[in-house]
Amino acid sequence: MTTRPTLLVLALVAALAALWSAPPAAAQGGNPFAPALYVNDRVITNYELAQYRRFFELLRQPGDLDQVVLDRLIDDRLQLDAARQAGITVTPEEIEAGMAEFAARANLTTEQFLAAIGQGGVAPETFRAFVEAGVAWRNVVRTRFGPRAQPTDAEIDRALAQVEREGGVQVLLSEIVLRVTSEADRRAAVQALERLSGRTMTEEEFAAEARARSASPTRGAGGRLNWTPLSALPPEVAGLVLGLAPGTVSRPLVSDNRVAVFLLRDIAETGAAEAQALAIDWAEYAVADAAEAARIAAGIDTCDDLYGVAKGQPEERLRRQTLPAAQVPADVAQAIGVLDDNEVLTTFSRGSRPILLMLCSRTYALTEGVGPSREQIRNQLIGQRLAAYAEGYLAELRADATIRRP
Repeated sequence: MTTRPTLLVLALVAALAALWSAPPAAAQGGNPFAPALYVNDRVITNYELAQYRRFFELLRQPGDLDQVVLDRLIDDRLQLDAARQAGITVTPEEIEAGMAEFAARANLTTEQFLAAIGQGGVAPETFRAFVEAGVAWRNVVRTRFGPRAQPTDAEIDRALAQVEREGGVQVLLSEIVLRVTSEADRRAAVQALERLSGRTMTEEEFAAEARARSASPTRGAGGRLNWTPLSALPPEVAGLVLGLAPGTVSRPLVSDNRVAVFLLRDIAETGAAEAQALAIDWAEYAVADAAEAARIAAGIDTCDDLYGVAKGQPEERLRRQTLPAAQVPADVAQAIGVLDDNEVLTTFSRGSRPILLMLCSRTYALTEGVGPSREQIRNQLIGQRLAAYAEGYLAELRADATIRRP
């Protein structure tokens, strides 16, 4: 369930209900239950597309909703197929528990959650199907990759050494980022970067690879990043770094539009209590191309300046959000993980849409008291590794699937 959209505002769903005065798109013409897409031998109907779109709008899912919904339903079918092939079934009790878990994110019971989304026109069966696919996939990933995700004692020792010190920890990383626009791209990128994964490389060797292939703005610097507090990194990046020895390349990190690996060049203690990022404030401004993004970036100093740039433009062109660090979308978290406050990234994109991305601020808290236990570190490493395995396996399933329209 961790890959699902995060529930943000359903406590205010009564106010949102006004958004749903229009009839469902699928009901406005044609047969709502006609097939819209075939995924292997499974059907996605127009009704399901309309229902998921309503559901994701209530969840305030960012991005191109039509594409997000289509991708989510395709993934659901592939995940259910993988469960079927593995002989894994989801019990009614597991589905009920999953629904309660998801509803609890909005401090609601399952019944309250169903009533809330029902005001927005989302059927209970839609939520149940959404949860069933997520639970099935979680069981598939645990069954298939659980043994491989177990960390060694040495890896746990290294992770403990990093997070249990009296002072904070900073890491010196280099990155190689490959942009992807299709499942075929993603699979090829994963395969290309897997040959570096786990290798011991010098900084110069990794820099040569970065200059040759990376799509990140750090390409010209050989992928080198500045010293960064471990806790300021996106959780998924920190998870890859935890347990690495200096000079080692991480496993590929797969997200919607990029695949990346990181070389851990060095680790250092800061001598101060380590800052934990509680919340991230960032802005996204839709642009025509990277040239426009660069022009705008040259004329702004803070995120507030973007309101002047956006004056007179459609409201949806500028999007500013503040979310708990763990709830920031993976692509944004990865992109802004190494940015300073009011620093701009002009090469960010979501799908085919170029976006000027700006980090407004991070809110920090200081870690106090006793550090994490060995068991907590172990569970953290397992969870991070399972997430990485799940991303890669789903990319393989998509690449091998037969997806067609009627």
